[in-house]
Amino acid sequence: MRALLLAILVSVPALAGTENSFFLRGATVHPVSSADIPDCAVLVLDGKIAELDPKLKPPKGVRVVEAKGLHVYPGMIDSATQIGLSEVSAVAETVDVRELGTYNPQLRAIVAMNPASEHIPVTRANGITAVVALPGGGVISGAAALVHLEGWTWEEMAVRPSVGMGVQFPLLQVRIGRGLTAANRVPYAEAKKRYDAQLREFQEFILSARRYQKAKTAGAPDFRPDLKLEAMLPVLEGKLPVVVTAVRERAIRDAIQFAEKEKLRLILAQAREAGKVAAELKAKNIPVILGPTLAPPLDEDDPYDEPFTLPAELHKAGVKFAFGSFGNQFARNLPYQAANAVAFGLPQQEALKAVTLYPAEIWGVAAEMGSVEKGKWADLIVTDGDPLETRTQVLQMFIQGKPVDLSNKHLRLYEKYRGRP
Repeated sequence: MRALLLAILVSVPALAGTENSFFLRGATVHPVSSADIPDCAVLVLDGKIAELDPKLKPPKGVRVVEAKGLHVYPGMIDSATQIGLSEVSAVAETVDVRELGTYNPQLRAIVAMNPASEHIPVTRANGITAVVALPGGGVISGAAALVHLEGWTWEEMAVRPSVGMGVQFPLLQVRIGRGLTAANRVPYAEAKKRYDAQLREFQEFILSARRYQKAKTAGAPDFRPDLKLEAMLPVLEGKLPVVVTAVRERAIRDAIQFAEKEKLRLILAQAREAGKVAAELKAKNIPVILGPTLAPPLDEDDPYDEPFTLPAELHKAGVKFAFGSFGNQFARNLPYQAANAVAFGLPQQEALKAVTLYPAEIWGVAAEMGSVEKGKWADLIVTDGDPLETRTQVLQMFIQGKPVDLSNKHLRLYEKYRGRP
């Protein structure tokens, strides 16, 4: 009996991974990292891409997915969201984006992730399979997490529990809000004094973390563990980058200078004036997470198309960048934010890479996701056209080879009211 059972298990190896194993054929595959492959077959075993070839035949016992005339792309990655951390922004009990205090490196966005959020299926419906959940608040807001948009628990969703330490860099702010009226201006001397004090406090915190690091390494007899300073060790060791929100040119330059002085790995977020320092960003190999392109200019006298043309500027300068929604209610529009930049000079293939391969490279997971390649996870979307086009429909989605239900609240409401008598 034992011998017979063993023979059955050996002869049908695919049964162990039936849910996340399949053979997809007939589609045009867009690997993103290489040229398109028409009429191609993709073999997925145990959640990973095992083979990719037009001449491939389906192995016995593996489920076949017919995709003739359709297109296969890697799932998209939103590089900055509040998905899973905030449900209804006006209801404080459903928001877990920030905590009290100025320095909170010990906080982790991953443990606050809500797998049952209604924003997750809505975001998935447009082809987004993974997001970076970025906390906010204070100067150091905590560790951002890269998660798949599928799973019963945050442990199942986690791709990387920590991919970067969120930092809101001190800002020399001489104006509050838009316009130049006296009511929203702050005297320069007062603003500079406040900025210098914040910067000194930030530097002192980093210095305290370095003292803690040395004391721990030396095994000092009076050493006492400190959760906040302990959380800074991967940052000081260069294992974890700082994700610095710096919108204006001055803040960007200050952040670059500070990171260089402290020997920190830097990723810039929401750098709206990154084009003004593009050459320096390229020289120092600093990536940028851009916010939505469908946004107004920063100032009244800025060119109307300033947010539209920034991605093309960075591309021409050779700066690596990805797109992030920096919220959750409009995370579903990520592909269209990238598409909008195409109309203003960004090559279409670069826009596609900025929501697939480039974010995977920036967050250090390019060996596992971001393109359709052998050995990577099968994070795939099957579409009837270019996913950056609004008229394109995402017909099927697979996350780590597992088929994902594309129903969502928006679709349910659409069907409900379409059938209203």
